[in-house]
Amino acid sequence: MLTELKFLGQKAAQQVDVDLVSKFGFKIDQLMELAGLSVAEAIAAEYKPASVLLCIGPGNNGGDGLVAARHLAQFGFSPSLFYPRQSDKYQSLLSQCHAFRIPLVQDLDAAILKSDLIVDAIFGFSFKGSPRAPFDKALDSLRMSDKPIVSVDIPSGWDVENGDSQGPAISPDMLVSLTAPKLCARFFKGRFHYLGGRFIPPEMADELKIPSFPGVANCIRLT
Repeated sequence: MLTELKFLGQKAAQQVDVDLVSKFGFKIDQLMELAGLSVAEAIAAEYKPASVLLCIGPGNNGGDGLVAARHLAQFGFSPSLFYPRQSDKYQSLLSQCHAFRIPLVQDLDAAILKSDLIVDAIFGFSFKGSPRAPFDKALDSLRMSDKPIVSVDIPSGWDVENGDSQGPAISPDMLVSLTAPKLCARFFKGRFHYLGGRFIPPEMADELKIPSFPGVANCIRLT
């Protein structure tokens, strides 16, 4: 299945998002809700309900993580949030997490020790350069942890096209590619690679060679 899929570089991935909004009429918050739901469904498909720590970044990848946290709570997991740089843009999503009694944690290392699973929703495909504080230390903590990590779309700290070529990086157990896999997914060596986001119009799905999703699922396992 992977050989048939179209893998996207950074510019192509950005253009897909532009087209979904400008050409096909989607709203960003609508896409984020569907993406976060697909991440939660992929996690629920492979891991038993447990304590899950979601590491939330400042951009859209973090917004996907906030949505995923809410759905994971509804799926029987016990989520908590490490969200050190909160954005006004996603305050409504954070308020929804509060409504579902999802706690915020301040001490990342202590929270990792108490968690069974970690979700990396820090940086997405628009990220460039080296991580800066406080996320540089957060990624060091994730890299040194022995807990399984689920990365949302891109393993944080990886180059979107060249993978973990910039030095020591996290090695996720699961990667949930959103919309279409990015080029860095070719370097993923974890157990579970999922494609999430059952919202691609047929015209775009044909161009990207997106496989058919089974039943009513919002995600599909690729490997």
